Amino acid sequence: MPPNKPSNKLSKPPALPKTAKTKAPKASLIGWLLSVLIRASLLFALLFIVDKVLPTLRLQTQSFVVAKWQQVNLLQEPLPTENSLPSPLPGQHLADTWGAVRSAGRSHEGIDIFADRGSPIQATTHGVVSKVGDDSLGGRVVVIVGPGGAGHYYAHLQEYGDIAVNDWVEAGDIIGYVGDSGNAKGTPPHVHYGIYINGRAVNPYPLLIKE
Repeated sequence: MPPNKPSNKLSKPPALPKTAKTKAPKASLIGWLLSVLIRASLLFALLFIVDKVLPTLRLQTQSFVVAKWQQVNLLQEPLPTENSLPSPLPGQHLADTWGAVRSAGRSHEGIDIFADRGSPIQATTHGVVSKVGDDSLGGRVVVIVGPGGAGHYYAHLQEYGDIAVNDWVEAGDIIGYVGDSGNAKGTPPHVHYGIYINGRAVNPYPLLIKE
């Protein structure tokens, strides 16, 4: 009998499971797409934040620097003198209430000027707004740094004017509206006006123009 001849047919490798052929590549592709989408979303979110935040920070920094430069220049100007400042409430009666007794053993460091609720309060001088906010005693207050570095303090406001910290204002600009906020709640509406020089309160009455 002739010897057995070796077969020329190559044996086929065993077939892979169907799951290995179809499902694994699809799962890998989906994961890659999700990864790309997440990274793209994070990149767009970062670009959006940078676009919104950086201009705001730049403007705030510029405003701060300009305000500080203006305050330096204000220090070179003379302090207010007698009968040199217009009233914050033109046409309203002025009375010298400086030094009057107040609660907790305090004395009145300013004068009260009475007017109808909501009456516009005008800045008595040009200067830089250093505060627009709440105070434990004064309620809603505005502080403006004017010539000579004097601080002009307006308290018990009902509402603020269209101003913000570091804004420049001129005498006559509306900085707020008469109210009774703070410890003046329930009293007749008025503005408490005070002036501080080198951190010490001075009587504003002699400095105001009497109509």
